Amino acid sequence: MSSEGLALSGNATGWMFAMNLAATWYMVGLIWMVQIVHYKMFDRVGEEGFARYAADHARLITPIVFVPMLVELVTAVGLVWVAPTGATRMVFLVGLALVGAIWLSTAFLQVPCHDLLSRGFQSEVYQRLVQTNWIRTTAWSARGALMLWLLLQQLSIASR
Repeated sequence: MSSEGLALSGNATGWMFAMNLAATWYMVGLIWMVQIVHYKMFDRVGEEGFARYAADHARLITPIVFVPMLVELVTAVGLVWVAPTGATRMVFLVGLALVGAIWLSTAFLQVPCHDLLSRGFQSEVYQRLVQTNWIRTTAWSARGALMLWLLLQQLSIASR
């Protein structure tokens, strides 16, 4: 970003930063709600209707999470290449690594659990889902903190 900091008008890096920040914090809020509220109630649905509940959950939540996750990924990659003024690429590489960890955890840990649960409730799979989802909860929280720190850094630059 220029010395104007977060002035977004005509500044592609500023817009990319803002989109990344928004997508990250959207996902921080959503992952905590899912971890603390939504997943905690999976075992209260009852075995009779659980397969449909789990399948509906996967179908309905996908558009809510996929678009912001994709925006976060694309803008995180972009920010590595065009790091804003006053920020090193290394900071954005750390952010991108956290996004990578989130995507890998989603693909290889949570999605397989959801696939199994869509066939019916299995206590051990449910417990694995809740436990492994802490990987994403922690990674998104760390990304949120990183992006907040970068925002404060950019605001400091803009106020000089």
